[in-house]
Amino acid sequence: MAGPAHEGRKLRRSFGWLAALGVLLVIAGLVGLVYVGVATLTSMLLFGWLLLIGGLVGLLQAIESRGSNHFWLGVVVAALNIAAGVVVIRHPEGSAEALTMFAALLFLTGGLFRLVGSLVVRGPQFGWTLLQGAFGLLLGILVLVNWPESSRYVIGTFFSLALLFDGLGLIAIGFGGRRIVDMVADTDDTAGITASEKPTEEDQDRSKS
Repeated sequence: MAGPAHEGRKLRRSFGWLAALGVLLVIAGLVGLVYVGVATLTSMLLFGWLLLIGGLVGLLQAIESRGSNHFWLGVVVAALNIAAGVVVIRHPEGSAEALTMFAALLFLTGGLFRLVGSLVVRGPQFGWTLLQGAFGLLLGILVLVNWPESSRYVIGTFFSLALLFDGLGLIAIGFGGRRIVDMVADTDDTAGITASEKPTEEDQDRSKS
C-alpha cells in the first residue's frame, strides 16, 4: 500500500509544480500586456538568442558529421541561423519592424484566402470561416496602416498572450490532474475499507458454530 500512496504523492507534487509554473506564466503574460514595448524587445532578444544557440549547436553537429552528404547543407543552415541571431540581438527594434511587416502580410494573405474560399465553397463552416477571414484581413490592414509604430506592440502583445494562455492551460492541467489523483486515491481507500469490512470464510464458519 505504501507504493501507490507514494506514487500518488509524487503525482500530486508534479501537478502542483505544473500549476505553479502556470501561475508564473500568467503573471509574466499580464506584465507583458502592461509593458508591451518591453515585452516586444524581450521577445526579440529571446528569439535572437535562440537562433544563435541553435545555429551553434547545428554547426557542431555538422562538424561531427563531416564527410557525409548533408555536411555543407548543415553548415550553411547553421551559418544562416547564427547570422540571423546576431542581427536580431544587435538590432532588436529593426528586427521587430521586419517581423511585424511579415506578420501583417501573413494576416492579409491568410484572411483574403479564407474570405474568398468561404464565399466560393460555402461549406458547412461558412459563417465561421468568413468571420476568420474578415478578422485576419482587418488585423493585417490595421497593422500595416500603423507600421512601423505598430511593431512596438504587436510582437509583444502576441508574445504576452501566448504566455498568458499557456499559463492558464498549465494551471488547468495542474488542478485537474491533482483532482483526478485525489479521486483515484479516495476510490482506492473506499475499496480497501470495503474489502476489510467484508467477512472472510473463517469469520463465517465461526458465526455458524
